[in-house]
Amino acid sequence: MFAVYAKEANVDDPLASVVVGERPEPIVQEGWVRVKVTHASLNRHDIFTLRGMTSQEQPIPFPMILGNDAAGVLEDGTPVVLYPVLGSDDWKGDETLDPHWHVISELVPGTMADYVAVPKRNAVPIPDGLTPLHASLLGTAWLTAYRSLFTKSRLIPGQTLLVQGASGGMSTALIQMGRAAGFEVWVTTRNDEGAAIAERLGANRVLRHGEPLPRRVDAVVDNVGAATWADSLKAVKRGGVLVINGITTGNIAETDVLRIFVEQIDIRGTIMGTLEEMKAMMQFVIRNNIAPEVGAVVPMTEARDAIRNMIDGRTQGKTVFTR
Repeated sequence: MFAVYAKEANVDDPLASVVVGERPEPIVQEGWVRVKVTHASLNRHDIFTLRGMTSQEQPIPFPMILGNDAAGVLEDGTPVVLYPVLGSDDWKGDETLDPHWHVISELVPGTMADYVAVPKRNAVPIPDGLTPLHASLLGTAWLTAYRSLFTKSRLIPGQTLLVQGASGGMSTALIQMGRAAGFEVWVTTRNDEGAAIAERLGANRVLRHGEPLPRRVDAVVDNVGAATWADSLKAVKRGGVLVINGITTGNIAETDVLRIFVEQIDIRGTIMGTLEEMKAMMQFVIRNNIAPEVGAVVPMTEARDAIRNMIDGRTQGKTVFTR
């Protein structure tokens, strides 16, 4: 079948690992289903895969088909969106706390292909009011953003949220859902394009990275990592919350520990979300008439160019591949 895959780990030149070609169709295990992919979205996780980066104890079994997220149809014609978190068959409770948790394309083939196989529970019927295009981009960035806002940040309507970054898939999700929830959303950006996107999506205030804030905020959500970590700590008010959910600029940063305990800052890490959170997030999107920000829709055969754009930092919103 057609597939976009990583042939091997390449830390220095991840694009060199991308192959647009053919791979065997996925094996459908007992209790799993085969999904014909119609839409698959690009995530920063795909760049990590190309570099061989994984949170798993075992290395990625290359060659690996890329893609965490997708929408498609079951063999009976049911339109579905994929919940990308996999784990132990007997695990109960929060799926992200399962010691054996992983996402699609870490240990099993990903979604950038004609077909993908997943456990039956991970193929969720697309609810009325949501298009396959928009459904296909919700599983990773939007799910993580939803959990950051509504499970981790402790924000209530009227409080102030600072989003580090303006134009990527995670940042646009935070802006759109944050505004719908009634938060005052502030955004930092490095360029005019990011500022324009944030303003169009309804951000209450747009600042340049490093620009002094008018006041400290109730919560910061940081998916940038090393480059903004110190600023994020300084931005949180006494007793506020700093949610960290990404490391697009690196995972090693100096920390002012004194500030954390004197200011009683609550630092909360989060990744992905539960199946119930994903279902709730989709209903939130529908109920608030949110059209998730899509930066580009391209045929999956042109995935290499889109991946290059993400590596070079030239993506805006979400990139969705079609088949």
